[in-house]
Amino acid sequence: MNPRTAFPLPDRTTSLPRAPFHFSPYAAEEATAVLEGEPADLFRRLLADQESETTFLTARRVLAAFLTTAEPQPGTDAEAIAAQVRETRRALEPAVTALRTAGTETRDLVLRQRAPLALLAGCWLDTVSQAATQPSVIVNRLFRQHFRLQGEGIPQRGLLARRRRALVELGVHLPEIEAADFLARTEARPLTALHATFPLALSRLPASFLPELIGVHYAVFALGIDDLLLGTEPLLPETEVRAVLTEYLAFTEDSPTGPEDRRRLLAAVALMLRLETEHIGMLGELAAWHDGLTLDAKVAQIVARHAPFAGRQHRSVRMGDRRLSDWLDGDTPDLAAFVAALRESRQLKVRGDGSCRFLRSIKFGGPMFGIFDEREAATFTAWAEAIAAGEPADLDFAPNTAGDLSAEHWARALRTTAPDDVVLRTADSALDDREFFHRIVNVEHFPHILAAARDRAEVGLAEAELLFTHGAGGRLTDAEYFDYTPEALMERVDRIYWDKLVDPYQPLTEIPDRDEVVFHQSTYALGSLIDGSWAHRVGNLGRNHRQSDAMLFAIYADEMGRGDIAKNHITLIHHVLASMDIHLPHIRQDEFRDQGDLPDGLYGFSIHQVCLSLFPDTLYNEILGYNLGIEMFGLGEMRLHEIQKLRRHHFDVSYEEAHLSIDNFSAGHARQSADIIVSYLDEVRRSSGEEAVQREWRRIWRGYASFAYFIEHQLVKAAREWPPPPPAPLPADRADDVDLVI
Repeated sequence: MNPRTAFPLPDRTTSLPRAPFHFSPYAAEEATAVLEGEPADLFRRLLADQESETTFLTARRVLAAFLTTAEPQPGTDAEAIAAQVRETRRALEPAVTALRTAGTETRDLVLRQRAPLALLAGCWLDTVSQAATQPSVIVNRLFRQHFRLQGEGIPQRGLLARRRRALVELGVHLPEIEAADFLARTEARPLTALHATFPLALSRLPASFLPELIGVHYAVFALGIDDLLLGTEPLLPETEVRAVLTEYLAFTEDSPTGPEDRRRLLAAVALMLRLETEHIGMLGELAAWHDGLTLDAKVAQIVARHAPFAGRQHRSVRMGDRRLSDWLDGDTPDLAAFVAALRESRQLKVRGDGSCRFLRSIKFGGPMFGIFDEREAATFTAWAEAIAAGEPADLDFAPNTAGDLSAEHWARALRTTAPDDVVLRTADSALDDREFFHRIVNVEHFPHILAAARDRAEVGLAEAELLFTHGAGGRLTDAEYFDYTPEALMERVDRIYWDKLVDPYQPLTEIPDRDEVVFHQSTYALGSLIDGSWAHRVGNLGRNHRQSDAMLFAIYADEMGRGDIAKNHITLIHHVLASMDIHLPHIRQDEFRDQGDLPDGLYGFSIHQVCLSLFPDTLYNEILGYNLGIEMFGLGEMRLHEIQKLRRHHFDVSYEEAHLSIDNFSAGHARQSADIIVSYLDEVRRSSGEEAVQREWRRIWRGYASFAYFIEHQLVKAAREWPPPPPAPLPADRADDVDLVI
């Protein structure tokens, strides 16, 4: 191979090559419908769906709509960018301080409104580390910060949990961000939902928009609006995010795409400063509107919140000449008329004993107790007292239009912006393994491959069930099926460890020659070049609420060296290959399809692994089982023999030694992988019962079996031929010997 096409280390990539994004016509229709719908629905689609090409296309169009409006400011060094951000922070600080110190009700409203943006901060880093980007130096710098934002394997220490605790301490209680009613509970304005779609879209296409991601990452954490508003210390200080920015800009100096990458980064910084300024302005509008509300208007707001739940059971309740249900029917009830009528109703009249029928009805024992929260009840009490004191009505309610002009601008941009790098075509039905692998590694540019990738994963999983019956004969695995209990799982993995991986070990007495060792290593290399990829999409925003998610994410972080490029397993395997004089292009590159060092026949294993990784929600169980298989594979006889062979020929052994250590069965990845399964199924048992546990377990074990299927070639061949053919008829002169056949 021409050494000039080799992939160099350290990898100072500043952007991936620009390329078209391929989608099916059907995805285009769906994405258009999503973008023309309500902002809240667009937010939920981008947050909740990470497996469909429609989401990828929606994200591409959202990014186009926002980024085409971005005008980069002059100055390309880190200090100039930092100065721009500091200037914007100084300009916004008085407004943010005023919002933080506002009255309790106003501050509560503002904090709830800001929550969607505060709680998704950093989501753009969720999948920046992936097969297409590793082992980039900048990606690893970002991943180290991502790992910290995620709590370093303990979600309670992460940014999301810290901000939720800060909100609770300030009296704001919200459901999880992925909850169906999250936006409703925050009372999110259209502008808030639309602003939130930009970082969510970036989180879906981070490899393709690395310069923009660097700019957004620096601008958001250096500006620090949410820490300023919540009164919290930054988890990522400005100096640390600036260090990444500085290093990235230094890399662009030697990059052929450097000038364009810097322009893209500066445009993203300018965009985020604009968006944050715009949103703080909207929060100011919202606070001013709320502070200007009369008691009548506040009552109208409470009625509007609860009106959709005033059901048919209220038909017998009358106010004036109309039933209550008639007053509140429809999408836009006449709140001014309703409040005016309620003011004059007998429910608000003060009785001789000083009591009020309405206030009594919302207290304990009353027919409306529990409908209104404490703050709403206090508003009703103050209102009733004001009416009793003779205060006149003020029914000229000012509508809440905070942010609506800007929201309409962004909504129009989303509807009308059509990126020119989108290609609509049906995915090819017949691809060789090299081309298929290229497309799933570069899935951001080939989302139309997702349906085929799902089919490929399902076929591999179904075929692997062959080992449910025959798996005990595996050389390094035992995929024979068994009913799950925590004890049964631990007993099985313990037996695999001792009987198949450790006890059979004997040092090699003969070492193969150099060429044979190189060839044998090459058969594993493709899988090693995507090490950890099966788990790279687990634990993303909106789906990191299970303990098993955090545990699996921590394993992935270890595979990537927790952001330390020297410990990154992709770096290690490149060093091993280089020691054998194998110099490969990066697996994302077009040139990799034509490399001649790695055998064609072993692409299936790596394809299966990447296909699984693309479906972290619907194939979550299978990923847990696959993870157990691959982490145990790093132990015992096989690794020890490889180290012995590599050392004999003076090859690099760092990759083999790292796995032999980190995958250890005492407390390492092998043990953790079993613990992850126990943790997940324990949660299933508590929520859904034992029958659900066995159903979920079967899927987990087929994931393990799918790993064994690619490792145990001789066993699979024998199992496919089972049952053995009947014996040939005995010659006539040996017919009496039939009883001797066993």
